[in-house]
Amino acid sequence: MATKPGRKSLADLKSLKQELEEQRRVDEARAREAARAAEEARKAAAEFRSLVGAVKPLKLAPRVEKPVAAPAPFPFKRWEDDQQVLRESISDEYGADWLIETDETLSYRRQGLGHDVVRKLRRGQWTIQSQLDLHGYRVDEAREALAEFLRGCVKMEFRCVRVIHGKGLGSVNRTPVLKEKVRRWLVQKEEVLAFVEAPPNDGGAGVVLVLLKGARV
Repeated sequence: MATKPGRKSLADLKSLKQELEEQRRVDEARAREAARAAEEARKAAAEFRSLVGAVKPLKLAPRVEKPVAAPAPFPFKRWEDDQQVLRESISDEYGADWLIETDETLSYRRQGLGHDVVRKLRRGQWTIQSQLDLHGYRVDEAREALAEFLRGCVKMEFRCVRVIHGKGLGSVNRTPVLKEKVRRWLVQKEEVLAFVEAPPNDGGAGVVLVLLKGARV
């Protein structure tokens, strides 16, 4: 079963404070913009009245106004949700083979990162802060669990996590199905900077250590 990222922490409070501060700045900017627009409208109206001078309204014959149907609102929220789903979706068919290093541990590092990142990850440079155990999961369940786990870890500002996919000894033909799929899924996630097969004393071929985005590598 997945290990839930920890309880509310100082990192949570810090993140909440930053979100509230950002919302406050946005609200203030909107208020300033609204005030500026109102002032411009007032000046424009005053200028128009000074140019036109005194006027008399025209006498119009009575007429019946035909009601105009209001246009349907734009589904901004649905569009936003659809875009979020596309950003977070991960595919089983994604061709990630060319992105994975062909070393003894099938490691991966995002473009622009040096080989030292993988070496440090393999040597335990970063402390494991959370883990996800996928034993007993079907493929669809494992995919969703991994995506949710990574989202939670990023929110908690975890840098290094462990994903246990198993060695496939209990699978049909003893083939490690999740081992390959987990690596394909991880490559597709923006928050993943690098991963490497765990050393023998930490699970070996049944475990992958993942480095997530943070302040610095």
